[in-house]
Amino acid sequence: MDGRDLVRSVKAVGMVGTARRLRTVRSSWRRWRADAAGLSARNAERARVPGPVTKVEPGPGGGVVRFARSELRVRVTTGGAVFWGWDGAEPEPSYALACGSPEPDPRAVLEPDKEGGWRVVSERTTVVVSRHGSVELRTPGGVMLRRDLPPRWWEPAGGGEARWVQRSEVAADARFFGLGGRSGGPRLRSGTYQLWNTDPGGSFGPGDDPLYITMPVQMVVADAGTHLVFHDNTWEGAVSLREGAVGAGSGHDRAGACEVRMDGGPLRCWAVVGTPARVLHTWASLTGPPALPPTWALGHHHARWGFGSEREVRRVVAGYRERGLPLDAVHLDIDHYAAHQVFTVDKERFPALPKLARELRESGIKLVSIVDPAVKAEPGVELYDSGVKAEAFVRDAAGRPVRGVVWAGESVFPDFTDPRARKWWSGLYEERLEQGFAGFWHDMNEPVSFAAFGEATLPRSARHSLEGLGGDHREAHNVYGLAMARAGYEGLRSLLPEKRPFVFSRSGWAGMQRYGGTWSGDVSTGWPGLRASLSLVLGLGLCGVPYSGPDVGGFDGSPSPELYLRWFQLGAYLPLFRTHAAIDAGRREPWEFGTEVLGHARVALDERRRLLPYFVTLAHLARRTGAPYVRPVWWGCPDDRALRDCEDAFLLGDSLLVAPVLEDGARERAVRLPRGRWYDTVTGRAYEGPGRVRLDAPLSRVPVLARAGAVIPVRGDGGVELEVWAPVPGGTGGGLLVADAGDGWEEAELERFTARWSGGRVLVEREGAEGERPVGLPVRVRGLGD
Repeated sequence: MDGRDLVRSVKAVGMVGTARRLRTVRSSWRRWRADAAGLSARNAERARVPGPVTKVEPGPGGGVVRFARSELRVRVTTGGAVFWGWDGAEPEPSYALACGSPEPDPRAVLEPDKEGGWRVVSERTTVVVSRHGSVELRTPGGVMLRRDLPPRWWEPAGGGEARWVQRSEVAADARFFGLGGRSGGPRLRSGTYQLWNTDPGGSFGPGDDPLYITMPVQMVVADAGTHLVFHDNTWEGAVSLREGAVGAGSGHDRAGACEVRMDGGPLRCWAVVGTPARVLHTWASLTGPPALPPTWALGHHHARWGFGSEREVRRVVAGYRERGLPLDAVHLDIDHYAAHQVFTVDKERFPALPKLARELRESGIKLVSIVDPAVKAEPGVELYDSGVKAEAFVRDAAGRPVRGVVWAGESVFPDFTDPRARKWWSGLYEERLEQGFAGFWHDMNEPVSFAAFGEATLPRSARHSLEGLGGDHREAHNVYGLAMARAGYEGLRSLLPEKRPFVFSRSGWAGMQRYGGTWSGDVSTGWPGLRASLSLVLGLGLCGVPYSGPDVGGFDGSPSPELYLRWFQLGAYLPLFRTHAAIDAGRREPWEFGTEVLGHARVALDERRRLLPYFVTLAHLARRTGAPYVRPVWWGCPDDRALRDCEDAFLLGDSLLVAPVLEDGARERAVRLPRGRWYDTVTGRAYEGPGRVRLDAPLSRVPVLARAGAVIPVRGDGGVELEVWAPVPGGTGGGLLVADAGDGWEEAELERFTARWSGGRVLVEREGAEGERPVGLPVRVRGLGD
């Protein structure tokens, strides 16, 4: 037991209290005993490598290359994605793929290559397989992006799951991104990153790893091009990265390296090559388009673990209203449950919850409920009894429901990898809808079972359905939160078919964007935690999860007024804008930090409200293209090495560059600009990129720059307006608007606008199928010396 386990156990035991401490210890011993009985020891192992090529079988999209001790299937799909799998691994079954594997590209076939190897040439990429089993991913021009060395397996002598390792090389200038939510990113430095969704047992900061969402999804950016690699394997594993080095003068380049290790499961991989936008578009076509949040979910949310009563909720809402502060949603944490039991209400503290929800709804505020997966294991508890009847719970090797300890005490856990359990759970949201809730926040779904020692989750020997194929928790753990999100999303679609569901989840896996978004978890209160918040949002976006955001102000403790304000200002430009804190932390209402902070927070809230049409447009674009709202500054120019190393600023869509203040006492900050002209949105001053500039960052605001030529939809006094930033002389610009009329499923119209100079003034035009049309919206042109 290392120091981190000790800290985790102390925090967990302290949270559940003395009465639950013995149950926590008993739960840990039960887990140990279950694993000792249910998992066989590995003992002796045999190592294996593919060996030389013995036979080749061309087929649509590629074919099969047979080696002396393994075989490799290569397939290029019609969308440009490339699949390869060893030892007979196929693209399915897969929790990541939305609709199965795309059809193979009939134009791509295996053909002989030099030195006894084989290759598959396609429109976007070339795959080269050597005669000993290395796999190279190349650009259409033949430049190598990635070389996978021949893999190695270790197989138990007595049979069982083989563990494996895959080593790869990338260009010396390449930078790694992704792997889910990583607090030390978004650029992933040399080191080892675990693939095992984990509640850290308390708040976290930069460098803490692993966290709640881990994914074997890498985006690698180099001068030669950008590629995404996804190892479709849900088992526990680790990715070790080593950044390369570019030789200076007569020095040699040192290639970058990646090593993926998995404790079991298939060795199969998807790869996508192209610009960052094309890569994520193809990734979304594989794993599913991101769920479209209802419009109100793009506003400001206020949450607290410890509202405690209807009276306190009303007091906080009244505080926002009296001060003229916009508020779109209130989140209720576990303290509104009866004895912490999910799908219940404490009638003493919340005697008229449906009435409260209705009153809030009538004033434009939605109510969001936390939902934990654990069910109190006690006969007579309605939810437990119905789950037992439905055979919905995770079981041990002897067929008994696995027990753990969570907030309600002794608990059992639904097996969300079982379609029957998902159907049962989906129907439970009817109770939440009847209480008046409009959205749902999935928590503790790694899943968590408190532990006095060791890791706080279910026994690895616990048995899961895994869609009828069967398996244990080693394979099911990482997709537990994903499957829970699916159950909630599908249940809400069935129960309330006319509304878009709002679900966001603390844990998940590749493809979780199909069902909603996430938040950054229990980030520590401090300036490092503020920086980690941005890292997580950027990294998740590059893994295909565009809707996320942090707990503004941090989860624990009490932020200083300046830290709270800077966090608030950052949150105003992120997709999920939510204040939230632990039950024993300081309050997070803006007026709790003094008059000056309140005034500046009001400015941030008003700007978020003004930009709502832009956020709505970005949400629709994310669903259609897979592009995240929040993008790294190298998004449009990944060949700029300096931008690849920039981690303290981001693009909001294509039009805005946001440079949050991440240091105590800073009143100005340096910003690295992509190429082109950029305008300070407050002063109107123009700056030319690429380059590095210093901008004022008074306590009242953070620097925000607009791209020259941008056409940005904003909210004006009479509705949607277009804010246009003057193009450079002789240049053009443009922008998009998706006017989302509601929160239903009607397909919103996408409108395109162009901006250009004509007769000494900036002319804005609407594009249409029948040619140019009048804009039909108020237009304000900026950047003309304002």
